[in-house]
Amino acid sequence: CGAEKERVVGTHKASGACPRCGGAVVATDVASERRILGLPLCLKNKRKYSCTRCLRRLVTLYS
Repeated sequence: CGAEKERVVGTHKASGACPRCGGAVVATDVASERRILGLPLCLKNKRKYSCTRCLRRLVTLYS
């Protein structure tokens, strides 16, 4: 199957604090690309959140 490559587009400070340690939260914009036989099949832009103190990846819950 195709390989997925991710590259960081940008990083900026996000609002809020880490629920585990209270550290600052950073939002990272990531562009991911899946290719099959060298042809781009799927392009996605994602935003990932992580703590700067404990380096834990944070998950956004929508309700």
